[in-house]
Formats: sequence, C-alpha cells, structure tokens
Amino acid sequence: MDQTVIVAIQVLYAIASLVLISLGLAIIYGMMRVINFAHGEFLMLGGYALVLPMQWGVNRWVAMFIVAPLFVGCVGMVVERLIIRPLYGRLVDTLLATWGLSLFLSGLASTVIGYYQRGAAPPFGSFSIGVYRESVYTLFVIAVTALLMSAVYLSFKRTRAGLIARSALQNPPMAAALGVNVERLYTLSFGLGAALAGLAGAILAPIAGVVPAVGATYITKAFITVVGGGAAALAGTGSAAVLFASVSQLTAYFATPVWGELVMLWVALLLLRVLPQGISGRFLRQAI
Repeated sequence: MDQTVIVAIQVLYAIASLVLISLGLAIIYGMMRVINFAHGEFLMLGGYALVLPMQWGVNRWVAMFIVAPLFVGCVGMVVERLIIRPLYGRLVDTLLATWGLSLFLSGLASTVIGYYQRGAAPPFGSFSIGVYRESVYTLFVIAVTALLMSAVYLSFKRTRAGLIARSALQNPPMAAALGVNVERLYTLSFGLGAALAGLAGAILAPIAGVVPAVGATYITKAFITVVGGGAAALAGTGSAAVLFASVSQLTAYFATPVWGELVMLWVALLLLRVLPQGISGRFLRQAI
C-alpha cells in the first residue's frame, strides 16, 4: 500500500512537470500558431531568475513568483516585437528564427554565467510513508500546477480580457475592425506564454538544477506534449501530459527510467499516427 501511494505521487508529479514545461508553449502555439524553439531557453532563464537573485539575497518566493515570470515575460515581449512579428504567417522562417534565438540564449548564458550547474535546495523537507520518504516540495509542485491551470482556464473562459483574446486570436481582421489592438494582443499573449515558461523554470529549478543547456531537455518533452494534445491549449496539453507522464513513470517503475522515456516517445508517435490532429482535435474540440 505504501509503495502504491509513492508511485501515485510520482505519477502526479510527472504529470505536473509536463504541464508546467508545456503550458507556455501550448498558449503560444495553440492560440498564435507560432512554433517557438526558444521555449526551452525561456525555461532556463526562469531557472536562473530564481537561483541568481536568491544568491543575491532576494526572498525565494519573491524570486520564484514575481522576478522569474516578470523577467522572462518581458524578454518574451521583446522577442515577439523584434523577431516574431515580422515573421507571422511564415512558419518555417519563425521556426528557424526561434531556433537561432535558442542557440544565442544558451551561448550567452554559458559565456556570462558559466557552464556549470546551479541550483537551490528544495524547501519544506520530506515526509514518511511507511519505509519510504518523499519530498514535500513534490506535493508543492503538484498543487501549484493545479492552481496555475485553474487560474489560466478561468482567465480565458470567465474574464472579458480572456474572451477578447480568444476571439481576436481566432479572427484578427474582425477583432481589428471592432477596435481591438491586435498587435498589442499578440505581444501580450507571447509575453504570457514566456512568463509561464519562466515560472515553470523557477519552480522546477530546485529539483532539476539549471545549466545553460537545460532547455534542450525541456523542449523535447514540451513539444511532444503540445503536439500530442492538439489545438486546445489547456485541455489538450493536460490530457497529453496525463497520458505521457503516466506511461513514462509506470514503465520506469517496472523497468528503468531510460525505458520510461523510450516508451513515452513510442506512445507519442503512435498517438500522432492514430490522431494526427492530437487528442483535442478528436475528443475535445470545444475545449480551451
């Protein structure tokens, strides 16, 4: 029984981690149809925006929930204005531009900060379940992810600004005719996706650590989750994260973590073969 509870917690944590690293990318891709290859580097910047201010004496929670998302969100808005905006509608060009940006940010971090791992010890300590011990921070990550998903859903579904954003991004000419500043909306939407990436990087930094190349680790899982989920940014990403993380963690439990990663990739390939438009393209078409 104790072992079952530990495995369940690890599966929930894996789901929460996938949702965290994918949510910002899902909003940018699902609502703006922009493939952002620099998403992993936004996560990396969020990790450094936690670790470095903490070393300079900034409170952990201020750095995690204020400094990291604000800093990376501002970076995202600058990127949208200078790099992404001239390339809207040119999918391949956008992909290449953001790929180049990812290389630039990774190289810049290596040069300025150094190519070695930095981190911050997870707070809260641990607790016992029978003979097993689990970090309280694991439960914290699960709870924060659930609250974040709920907040984003309510923002897009129940607020006037969210409804305007959804309608404008689906039909820009009509929104512009009604007086909506579409260009500003694009900038804010891209900034929101970047801010969520920064927050995710800060939340996961105490567990995963931060190095300049950590974005490459994040981006693969984020892309297969978003593509597997389909066009619905929240429902699709959440359902794909549940599927992929559960398969990966259960396989890792019965075999090894390497097999868990391989089986998750195989399941993603099979899913895209059966459902080319992703989970939400078939089952959750009306969801956000």
